[in-house]
Formats: sequence, C-alpha cells, structure tokens
Amino acid sequence: MVENVARLTPTPRMTPFIEVSGLEKRYDTRNGPINAIEKVSFSVSKGEFISIVGPSGCGKSTLMKMIGKLLQPTSGSIRFHGLPAGADSPDLGMVFQDAVLLPWRTVFQNVCLPIEVMGLERAKYERRARELIELVGLKGFENKYPSELSGGMQQRTSIARALVSDPSLLLMDEPFGALDALTRETMTQELQRIWMESKKTVLFITHSIPESVLLSDRVVVMSARPSKVQEIIDIDLPRPRQLTDTTSAAFGKYVSHIRGLLSATTEL
Repeated sequence: MVENVARLTPTPRMTPFIEVSGLEKRYDTRNGPINAIEKVSFSVSKGEFISIVGPSGCGKSTLMKMIGKLLQPTSGSIRFHGLPAGADSPDLGMVFQDAVLLPWRTVFQNVCLPIEVMGLERAKYERRARELIELVGLKGFENKYPSELSGGMQQRTSIARALVSDPSLLLMDEPFGALDALTRETMTQELQRIWMESKKTVLFITHSIPESVLLSDRVVVMSARPSKVQEIIDIDLPRPRQLTDTTSAAFGKYVSHIRGLLSATTEL
C-alpha cells in the first residue's frame, strides 16, 4: 500500500443513491457458461463522480448496462434510494464511445430527441436544450449537422442530449475513447466543469488511469474476468483539477497504485 492512497473504509452515510450487492452476470454459450461479473458490490452517493477501470473484456460495460437496466443480472441486486431497481429507479442519461447522432438532424434537433421520445413539455425542455448547448460550448453551432462537427463537438452534443431530460444519473461508457489525445484532454476538463455545474451523479468507464484520477471522487478497480472489485480508492485531491495536476507527486501515487493493481492480473 502506497502512502496517501487509502483503501475504502465505509463510513456512516445516508441511504446510498445506488447500491450494488453481490451482482453476477453469466452468459450461457455452446461451450458452457461464461462468468463475466462475479459478486460485485459497491455503493454510490448522490452527486458522486465514480470511475470504473479494469482490463479489457473484464465486464465494465456489462456492469454499467445492468445498472442502466439494459441487461438483467444473473443474481445479486441493484437498489436505488434503498429500493429494488424498477421500484424507484432514477431517470438516467447514457453516453457511449460513439456519439451516435442522427446525421439528418442538426445539433439542436439531436439534443432535443429525448424530448420528443419521452413526450416532455416542448417549450420548457427546448429552453433547457439551448442552455445545455451553451454549457457544453456549442453555442453558435445549433444548426450544424454531425458531418460538420469534429469528433469532440459530436461528443459534446451527445453529452447535452444525455442531460436534456434532467436525469439524476449519467452513465458514460468510454465516451472519449475514440478521440485524439489533445481533444480527449480538453473533453476531460469540460466534463469536470459540466459535472460540477450540473451536480449529477456520474458513473464513468475509462481505460485511462490518469483520466480516472483526474475526474473522480472514487475509482472502482476491477479484476480480470470473472470480474470482481479489487479495491475502491478515494481520490483526495482538491477541485477543480487541472491538467497540470497530473504531474504532481500526489497524483502520481494514485496512478501508480491503480496501475499496480491492474498489472497484478493482466495488462490494460
């Protein structure tokens, strides 16, 4: 254990916003069952930014899809506000590695898509759409089509679309994985700013260890398949965090510790 990197010791809290208990996912194949997730447990408080890191193929996306109710777990439970999923599930927004924008719709029209699908009050939420477009730095690009945008601008549009219905939970599955290094750094800073302003609860999957440390309140480190939680690490660094902070000794200790955990099972 390195100095200044603390293992999670649960402290008394109010009822967790999300509580994952003994979660398992098994896929039945022609060659027999494959255990993707095995006895995963952790909790998330309202307004937290939690990153999930782990080796490729360890089931991070599977875990997020179960939390997002896109997959059913084989066993275990997911509770929201202390109640089973479905009884009091939060509204959620999802952002994936690809922006998945409709090419025939403008930025504004893409951001407004959930308003139409969910039948929300048009005048109220269209105002919110314009506010979010400004928040993500796309003011002036409302009438541009996806083909006229850079990769980073497309992802900004995707984030605004995920937030337009005012969800309490934002699930992000490697949203910057397809971006070049410079754009990714810019988007990381933008995401931190948006999160601090919107006060949403965020679950964020990434393969970048520095990115997880820079963004997160806590980092959940997963093992190789069948995936378990190796450790949950509190990131005790002041906010807002800047890219220059990545060169500090304290930042480096967190990165080294997480890398050591992952290297003990397999290379990222």
